[in-house]
Amino acid sequence: MAEESVSMENTKLVKAASGARRKMSLKWKLGAASGGTVLAMGVVVLSIVYFLTEGALRKQVDFRSSAIATNLSDAAAPYISRRSVLELDALVAKYGRLEGVAYAFIQDGKGEIIASSTQPFPADLKNTLNDNPQERTATSRSLTIRGRPVYETRAPVLEGQLGAVRVGLWDDIIQQDVRKTLLPIILVTAICLGVAAVLSVFIAGSVIKPIIELAAAADAMSRGQLDVPITARTDDEIGELARSIERMRASLKAAINRLSRTP
Repeated sequence: MAEESVSMENTKLVKAASGARRKMSLKWKLGAASGGTVLAMGVVVLSIVYFLTEGALRKQVDFRSSAIATNLSDAAAPYISRRSVLELDALVAKYGRLEGVAYAFIQDGKGEIIASSTQPFPADLKNTLNDNPQERTATSRSLTIRGRPVYETRAPVLEGQLGAVRVGLWDDIIQQDVRKTLLPIILVTAICLGVAAVLSVFIAGSVIKPIIELAAAADAMSRGQLDVPITARTDDEIGELARSIERMRASLKAAINRLSRTP
């Protein structure tokens, strides 16, 4: 009898431990599922934010480059018409000192370079000057100067009648500015997603807790413990399940009491 008692006690302990593992695994499975969903959606959101923001910043860079080239074109027009080389050199040098500007230079109507912010003029840049200097539309392009990527904007002077100006911006500096702007946005978004994932785990625990309590109550009922009433704490489906189990407990207790009074 003693051995049977010990064996039954061990069986109860094993069942209790197994039940605890199942309850814990259900909690963490639900938390992992909800947290994983939040993180997966977060990766998608971060990707969308990155590409959309980078595209918007690129447009701003293009706008800045076009604005610099257009302002230089408007300012240079009277000096080109008067062939005032010294004033053109001073004007181009001023624009060449702007932050992120790789170079700025002016071509006359024949394509000759009459003022440049870089001296001597880069040979690899001279080899790219193969378009029509009297072209009336503004254009942009990407090229490499001295081993570094450059984003260049060309603006006609007096609708191309007096030539054109070219302004190049260092593309790596642009990339740094884009990253500096994107990094805080991505960091804040990532923190919010991390907090959301942690909260989802806690919410999953709060949702699964009443189910664990009902499972423990049902287990106690299966062992004949029918004296502890089950209270429904919510009005949702879990509360309805608790009320159903309470009705079952009361019915079982009443049936056992009737059987015990039967001679």
